[in-house]
Amino acid sequence: MGDTLRSHVSRYAGALLVSGLLLWGVTENSPRPQKVDAVEPGRESAQQYAWALASFPVENFQAYTSPFGYRNSPYGGASQFHYGLDMAAPSGSYIRNWWSGRVVEVSDDSACGTSVIVESGDWTHVYCHMQGYVTTENGQRTLLDRDGGIRIVEGQQVSSGARIGRVGMTGRTTGPHLHWGLKYSGSWVDPAIVLRAMYSQQAAR
Repeated sequence: MGDTLRSHVSRYAGALLVSGLLLWGVTENSPRPQKVDAVEPGRESAQQYAWALASFPVENFQAYTSPFGYRNSPYGGASQFHYGLDMAAPSGSYIRNWWSGRVVEVSDDSACGTSVIVESGDWTHVYCHMQGYVTTENGQRTLLDRDGGIRIVEGQQVSSGARIGRVGMTGRTTGPHLHWGLKYSGSWVDPAIVLRAMYSQQAAR
């Protein structure tokens, strides 16, 4: 994560405070941003962070292609809110879990395409447009990407940095990329601010 994060994330503004991250969040019901004070997963009272434990979410990163916030839709041009950060990478590049947590959903029947949702304390991280498909094995919903050696089961624990999928073009997408979304306590937040905080923590160490 280090070199990629250090070389590409410095363009993003963010605030790393002693007592918490000051994030701009968006609720499901309102597109108006609101401030969200957040700390690292599982340590809500912590005064310092261990962002070095988190993982940059995609291998072979090429570019940020669409930021969090309002944008003109690639389908028709209408203004809409984009609830995540798009990261271009070659098709087949591995996607890594950002922070240790539990898989709460795998899906392949929405605009998000083949996707995984992980919960880490108050944080929820969403990974979209992956390769593979969802099936049921032994009564459990399971994401399979046989060519990539990926098998993700709802309910399983996944560690930080674990490979949980590969970049693809499933769902509604114009090119291979990872759409990465983050929520804190139910509110969407800008993943770029989190990456900036991770970079600042690593640089300080």
